[in-house]
Amino acid sequence: MKLTLNDEEVIRQFYTTRPNDCFETLYTRYVSKVYNRCLSLTKDSDKAQDFTHDIFLKMFAHLDRFEQRSSFSTWLYSISYNYCMDQLRIDSRMAVSTIDENRDDDSDAVDNQFVSVNDSEELEESLLQLSRVMNKIAPEESMILRLKYQEGLDIRQIASRLQLNDSAVKMRLKRSRDKVRHLCAMPAFAR
Repeated sequence: MKLTLNDEEVIRQFYTTRPNDCFETLYTRYVSKVYNRCLSLTKDSDKAQDFTHDIFLKMFAHLDRFEQRSSFSTWLYSISYNYCMDQLRIDSRMAVSTIDENRDDDSDAVDNQFVSVNDSEELEESLLQLSRVMNKIAPEESMILRLKYQEGLDIRQIASRLQLNDSAVKMRLKRSRDKVRHLCAMPAFAR
């Protein structure tokens, strides 16, 4: 298969006639990026590998729903993020359930479940706040933070991509993080 085709052309030309080639091409192009995103969210290489595998299966099973309102990569990264967050929420609920099963006092179990729901709500609110702040900072600052924390690139990879030296990347990351922390602390970005 020609690797010069963009993602949308690959899907259009090969999804119905040569689905294995379509899947293989998209997988080859994005497996490392999806894995890095999963790893940055889970902090666990085994989970990241499992999630990456599941995400590609899910993506391909729902490829007919890709409406090209955004680029394929954006759509895939959205699936990746949502899948990882869903799995992490499920894991946190299961951890609470496991603890609860080992308890004799039912009131403690109810309290633990309530704390888990509150933690989940706080996490979602924090993510919303972070999203608002990321939309307010300069595009260059947002981009360098996304390369580091969403795509999971290390300092050298970012430096190479942005054609900067390592120390410049470190300084820009520090300034961008500090700016985001400062803006998150401001009442205008709070709930």
